[in-house]
Parts: sequence; structure tokens; C-alpha cells
Amino acid sequence: MPSKIFLGLDVGSVSTKVVAIDALGHVLARSYLPTQGQPIVAIQSALREIARALPPGVPVAGVATTGSGRVMASALVGADVVKNEITAHATATLRVLPSVRTIIEIGGQDSKIILLNHGVVTDFAMNTVCAAGTGSFLDRQAHRLGVPITELGELALKAASPTRIAGRCAVFAESDMIHKQQTGHSLSDIVAGLCEALVRNYLSNVAKGKTIAGPVSFQGGVAANVGILKAFESALALPIIVPEHYDVMGALGVAYLAQPTAGQTRFRGFGVVAADCQVKGEDCDGCGNRCEVVGFRIDGRVQAYWGDRCGKYSHVNYLSVGT
Repeated sequence: MPSKIFLGLDVGSVSTKVVAIDALGHVLARSYLPTQGQPIVAIQSALREIARALPPGVPVAGVATTGSGRVMASALVGADVVKNEITAHATATLRVLPSVRTIIEIGGQDSKIILLNHGVVTDFAMNTVCAAGTGSFLDRQAHRLGVPITELGELALKAASPTRIAGRCAVFAESDMIHKQQTGHSLSDIVAGLCEALVRNYLSNVAKGKTIAGPVSFQGGVAANVGILKAFESALALPIIVPEHYDVMGALGVAYLAQPTAGQTRFRGFGVVAADCQVKGEDCDGCGNRCEVVGFRIDGRVQAYWGDRCGKYSHVNYLSVGT
């Protein structure tokens, strides 16, 4: 039985991931749930799953958060560390695959590339503008084609001659796919073409101007798609590694980053799964900026503010209020 537990939370717009590790970094439990526009509910549900999977009585010694919802998640759970997604993914990858030089990460709403040299991040880029290079676009096209998203990659591998799909824009790509269907191209060829289009989009936008050196790690939810994996390997002429916990690497990374805080955690406990949380925004008229200040409350007590530019409100957080 582990002597202590560390939690990592990665809260994104599409999915919420939580990972629990022991002092040696072994994964004890993990949860991957859709955020569905309700990050608080998703965090509480994921923590409930984790609590059920962990051995009783073992203390949580550190907690860290990442993702677009990391600030709110930190206020909710009482995190010790808050880090961006680049740091989180790099930390996890270097821990489990220390020789990796390039990280390709594609999630539901964004994608990123991280370049590493001797264990240090030397460059990175993110794409949050066009959906054509993300998992949400694949999900939408799979639904339109009547193919379960879990089968999309395998279908692509059956293609005899992948169809060329315009992939620079989600709207144009979808129109082009419809046109190719109407002209009689097979479903497998169209799906394979879609995978190749996503890879071209990624390489010409996110990875533009970057030198991709191996070993390469492919992570994020889209890494489960073997069609995308094959397309990347073909385009780069490099073997690509998909780590065991490819879909929760951000959460795993911040779980590792929580380890140095052992014994001094601010974690509120798993009781937060039943807490009544409220988020309320209001305009501040303190200056001409008129910022929308967001207040986060648990059971009616203020835990954190964010959104102001001057710090008048955001210096108040769960470290000093309502704990």
C-alpha cells in the first residue's frame, strides 16, 4: 500500500483528467471525463471516481492543476502547484520517455508542439484558432459519416487510395469531404484522407518552421487514432511513440510536479465532491478598464477572484479567505 498520494488535474474545455500517483510516480488511478461546459461538475465527478479507486486511509500529500481551467480547479481543490500545459506535458514525457526530442499533442480543442533538448523545453507552439487540426473536428466528421470515433482510425488503415481532402480550414474540409462522397469515393479512402489532412494542417500551422527531431511522442486524446498515427509517421518518415497514458499526460505531469510539496498540501480533501460551488461575474468600476471580475465561492464563502488587471481582487484567494 502506498504511503502517500499525489493528484494531478488537467481541466480543459473538452475533457477533464485526474491522475493519482504514489511517491515513486506509479499511476494508482486515473479518470477521463467530458467537461461538457461544466468544469466544476466534471472535476467533482472525476475526484469521486479517483476516491473510489484509491486505497482508504492513505493521505494526499500534494495536488497540482493545469489546463485552461487550472485557476478555477486550483481554487476548488486547494492546489499546491498551478502550471501551464506546456510544462505539464514536458514534465510527464521527460519522466516516462526521457529521450524524446519532440512532443506532438492534439486534444479536443487545441494542439501543440513542444521541442526538447537535453531535458529542457527549447521551443513550443500552440494552435487554438482553427478546429481543423483538433479532436473535436474528427468527432464531428465521424458523427456525420456515421462511424464511431473509436473505429475511425482502423477504418483509415483499410484505405486503398486515400482521398485528398482540403484540410486548412474546418469548413472547407467538410465541404470537400461531402463532395468526395458525392463523387463516389469509398468511406475508408475519405477517412484516410481526413487523417492525412489533419496531419498536413498540424505540420503547416502548429509545427511551421520547427525542426522535428526524433524520438517523437504523440499524446492527447487523438493519439488513440491509429489512422492519424500512421499519417504522422508517413509524413515525418519517423517512428512515433504513443505513451501508455497518452490521454492524461498533462494531469500526470502536474502530479509529478506536486511531489516536492509533500507534507505541506493545501488539498481540501475529497469532501469537495459534495461542495456547493458558485461562480459569479461582475463589472468592476474602479477604473476605465471596467474588468469583469469573477468570484469563486464554495458553500457561499469566497475562495478566489480572477479577471481583474490591477490585482485589486485577484490577490484574494483560497490561501487567505474562506479556508
